[in-house]
Amino acid sequence: MLANPFRPAMILCIPMVYMSSFTDAEEPKQEVQTAHTFSRMIELKQELDYLLFFPKDYDAKRAEGWPMILFLHGAGERGNDIARVKVHGPPKQAESDPNFPFVLVSPQCPKDETWDVAELNGLLDEVIAKHNIDTDRVYLTGLSMGGFGTWSLGVSNPERFAAIAPICGGGERLPVLLAAGPRKEALMNLPVWAFHGGKDPVVPLEESERMVDSMKRMGAEDIKLTIYPEAGHDSWTQAYEDPKFYAWLMQQKR
Repeated sequence: MLANPFRPAMILCIPMVYMSSFTDAEEPKQEVQTAHTFSRMIELKQELDYLLFFPKDYDAKRAEGWPMILFLHGAGERGNDIARVKVHGPPKQAESDPNFPFVLVSPQCPKDETWDVAELNGLLDEVIAKHNIDTDRVYLTGLSMGGFGTWSLGVSNPERFAAIAPICGGGERLPVLLAAGPRKEALMNLPVWAFHGGKDPVVPLEESERMVDSMKRMGAEDIKLTIYPEAGHDSWTQAYEDPKFYAWLMQQKR
C-alpha cells in the first residue's frame, strides 16, 4: 500500500495551529495610546509701561467712580518710548483737551511683541484697585494691532467691559462661536462698535466683517460696524474725532 503523500504535511500543521491559538489567548493586548496629565507651576512676571490721564475735576472721593477707557495702540507705537503712545487716538486727544471726560489708561506694548491678554488683565486689576473707577463703565478700544487686541481681550473677558470699540482690527472667530455659559451671556450683552476703512490695504475690511458676523451668529444684538468707504488703514482718525463715538461710550453701562 502506498503512503499518503499529504500525511506528513498535515501532521506538521496541527501543532502550528495549536501553538498560534495558545499564544493569542495568553498574551495581553497592548494599548496603542496611553493617557497622561501634564501639570507644572510657573512664576510669571508681568510688566507694562502706561500713560494715565485723569479728568481735570477728578475727585478720588466721587462716590460712583469715574468712567475709564483702556486704549491699545498699533504696531508702530511699540517700544520703550512712552511718548509714542500719544500720537493717535484718545491719548492724543487727552493731551490737548483737559475736558476729556474719562480716566484714560494707555499701555505701551514692548518692542516686537503683541498685546497679551493676561498682562492687560493684570494692568486693569491694578488701575481699578488704585483709583476711583466705576467698574460698570470700563470701555475698551484700540486701533490696528490694538484693534486685534481689543477683540481678543473683549471676547475673552466680556464681563469686564461696558462696551468695546475695535478699529481696523480682527480676531479669532472660534472663541466667539464656541462661547458658553456666563461668558456667552456676557458676550451676547456686550455692546460693540467696530470701525474699518473700505480701502484698507493693511488689514482687510473682511477681518472686521467676520468678527461682527460671528458675534451676530452667536446671538449678540447690540453690535454695529461703521465702514468709511474711502479710508485706507487710517480709519481711526475719523472714528475718534467723531463726538458721537464718545457720547455712545458714555451711554453704555454694564
